[in-house]
Amino acid sequence: MPSPGSLPLFLQISELLIRDIAAGRLIDGEKLPPEREMAAQLGIAVGTLRQALKELTAKGMLVRVQGSGNYIRAVNAPASVYALFRLELVTGGGLPTARVLSVERCTKDPALPDFGDSAEGFRIRRLRSLSGKIAAVEEIWLDGSYAQSIAKTDLSESLYLYYREKLGLWIARAEDRVGLGRCPDWAPDEFAYAAGTKLPLITRVSWGQDGRRCEASWTWYDPDIAQYVARLK
Repeated sequence: MPSPGSLPLFLQISELLIRDIAAGRLIDGEKLPPEREMAAQLGIAVGTLRQALKELTAKGMLVRVQGSGNYIRAVNAPASVYALFRLELVTGGGLPTARVLSVERCTKDPALPDFGDSAEGFRIRRLRSLSGKIAAVEEIWLDGSYAQSIAKTDLSESLYLYYREKLGLWIARAEDRVGLGRCPDWAPDEFAYAAGTKLPLITRVSWGQDGRRCEASWTWYDPDIAQYVARLK
């Protein structure tokens, strides 16, 4: 049974296809398989697939030719729920999903980059997967000035979607620094690495639509499963 914060299935499929297009797994002008065949490959109903394809068509990423089929149209900077999520499977693409481990309002960790006006923040710890493969653990800190409280059940698969719809906060841009760090001691047993193991580490600072630094985060990822990708257009 999907979690309360899961994206609708048709939107998950459209996001997966968007990421496959961005990764070059689906190329401009490529014809998709017939809808019934494609739905069977994805293990979904034809009606759900058609909703997903309608979403892509609305975003200008699919051309539907009557009597011929559906054709990919690659576009720069596609409108995606996961537009700022830079991890992909080593083979490319992959649908991001997340399991919230904990949410706590507490004093900011002094090791964080400087952000926000409050001395407190919401510390959100999550386990991230790509198309069902466990890929990363992450610790996201939202400045405490944006909400009085946040519960685990409030959060959706996409934090940025939650920020926008529930807090009126748009992430306008982000800066990532990629280096090495040690796997945190709170990482769940499902993650492949023990606490203290050196892993690739992404340190991010995000700015809201008002120009303020609103969020900072750390993401430790499994290099056998995922890779960091930033495409320049």
